[in-house]
Amino acid sequence: MWHRFIGKGRSISRTVGYVVGLLMILLGLIWIAQGSGYFPYPSSSFMINQSIWVLWGSIMAVAGLAVTVIISRLRRRG
Repeated sequence: MWHRFIGKGRSISRTVGYVVGLLMILLGLIWIAQGSGYFPYPSSSFMINQSIWVLWGSIMAVAGLAVTVIISRLRRRG
């Protein structure tokens, strides 16, 4: 009986993991675009044309990719 609840909890946590990973990738790409000046919105943003945000965005996107890969591999195991 309890295995039904445990299975659902794992499924929910995997879904949350995917959502978090994808949001991290999206946020990282936005930071890269703003830092490089390709996405100057809002125009008063302090991130526009600041190369440090390209670095932080890259780190965030790679971390999000790592989260999604780890979640994907855990899903295959069981």
